[in-house]
Amino acid sequence: MFSSERLKGIDVFVCVADCGSFKAAAERMNLTGSAISKSIARLESRLQARLFDRTTRRLSLTEAGIAFHRTCTGVLTDLEEAELSLHAENTEPRGRVHIGLPGAFGRLQALPVILRFAQEHAQLLPHISFSDRFIDPIEEGVDIVVRIGGSDVWPAALGHRYLGSEWHIFCASPAYLSKQGTPETDRDLEHHQCIAYGWGDGTVGPWRFSGACPGETERRVMPARFVVGDGEGLVIAVLAGCGIAQLPTWLIKHQLEEGSLVEVLPHLATDGLAINLVWQKSRQALPKVSALLEVLAAGLTPCGGKPGSPVNS
Repeated sequence: MFSSERLKGIDVFVCVADCGSFKAAAERMNLTGSAISKSIARLESRLQARLFDRTTRRLSLTEAGIAFHRTCTGVLTDLEEAELSLHAENTEPRGRVHIGLPGAFGRLQALPVILRFAQEHAQLLPHISFSDRFIDPIEEGVDIVVRIGGSDVWPAALGHRYLGSEWHIFCASPAYLSKQGTPETDRDLEHHQCIAYGWGDGTVGPWRFSGACPGETERRVMPARFVVGDGEGLVIAVLAGCGIAQLPTWLIKHQLEEGSLVEVLPHLATDGLAINLVWQKSRQALPKVSALLEVLAAGLTPCGGKPGSPVNS
């Protein structure tokens, strides 16, 4: 038979794990530090497992703590959904919402949209993570994912919304072009210093070139002088006059406007990867999720696609 004892201390444990310290958890839960400490001690005694590694400088979850935290957050989420389903008239976004964002795009484009929305809704508690790897929202317990690239086929348990595609252009700094000249054809790039994106395994990302027919795209790996595994790092290299790179316009909008970067070979600009919103359908009815989906869709749609062209949704 289920004992209510098993629920005691779970909310405190999750709060401490999320906050990273007993002091911060105490402030959030309006409890004393002593009460927090005693609650965790009782929970560890009942479970007969150490949940945290404690030092004078930091607090971290043990392996047992990580597994227990994953289970507890799932339990609390289910309880929250059950409560909200009984109060469907409550449309105010509130509670914890986990959002997964890609690195550079997330910081520059999505994060400002989320922060503005959160400041308007004091009861909303965003948990924002950044990663350029593939994220499975269901397996990793993420409510909403902003994804650049992805399959045309989506699992039935996931909802998705296409926001458009990146628009990729070739660009360089005025200082580099004054020294090395401006390329006029794609073949001219072979005589320039190319800056390409690369991954940790040593592979180099191909550049995209618009083909002879409308909508046709050719991918070509260029001999690169510099290979950088981060979008913002690529921008730094181009600004430093290290060469020519192919970059999405959302990443360099400010630099193009101020003239610190200049577009070259405009006739070869082309569509890039698709930008999508992905979410768990089982969470979509929650006000905090549905509202954020609409806000992100409205705020991110202009970031994709050829300048001046409509974007499908």
